[in-house]
Amino acid sequence: MDKTTVWREFTELMRGGNVGLDRIRPYPGLPAETLCGFVRQLREAIVWEALLPPELHTEGAHVHAILAPGSTEQGTLCFTFLVDGDEWWLRHLESIVIRLDKLPDPPVSEFPDIPDEQKTWMREEIAVTEQVRLYRYLVEREGVEAARRWFLDGEGYALAARTWVPLVRLARAFVLYLCWEQTRLRGASATLEELTDSSARVRLAPTFLRLYDSTGHLRHQVHRDDYVALFDAVWQDRARAAGWTLAIERQPAATECVFHLGRGVMPG
Repeated sequence: MDKTTVWREFTELMRGGNVGLDRIRPYPGLPAETLCGFVRQLREAIVWEALLPPELHTEGAHVHAILAPGSTEQGTLCFTFLVDGDEWWLRHLESIVIRLDKLPDPPVSEFPDIPDEQKTWMREEIAVTEQVRLYRYLVEREGVEAARRWFLDGEGYALAARTWVPLVRLARAFVLYLCWEQTRLRGASATLEELTDSSARVRLAPTFLRLYDSTGHLRHQVHRDDYVALFDAVWQDRARAAGWTLAIERQPAATECVFHLGRGVMPG
């Protein structure tokens, strides 16, 4: 089956909401149900009348269709299909595409770049995936509480705040540093809503929490409750080391939270 036919048949099925599990054979490690869910979400986001023709490539048994920015709200998207004779199956859907296929012949010392936001996301996804892998390993051998304790880094985080933000007292330095670290190092969104000597409030959309819903693999490696509990334990330990008490306000399944920090008495 030629690549143009694969894309035409797929978009006809997707537009009608008919891409089911029988049309999906994902790469190892990504359950078909997750990929099917991503397709359903994308179907609602596409303005079909404005959909631009994709860039189509054949590589071995795979066909890749790259949608350029402007076709969807998500920007560049790459659909990968597995083709066997007159049959095809969706194999992957990806929003990060590195065009290393366009390199000139060696020697080469400069390589195609991608936006800083995507590189930040990739670094966080790699780091968090390794954290989850280690967490699962420790849970199996030591139990949940011991596994969580492994990730507590409060003393080190407080020391970073104390030394890298030296011109204010530790408690304030901690709050200011967490806002800077989350936005400038982690690619999150943070708003400092209040900061006094006795209380602080930070509204935060951590990349750590966003990754759980935006990637296909994490939700099948660790339960959401355990994932969020690990996040909470780390931040409780960090706040304690800087002399704060911490209450985390969050709606169920939300990727945004509010840190309420108090000195001695937990804010209500």
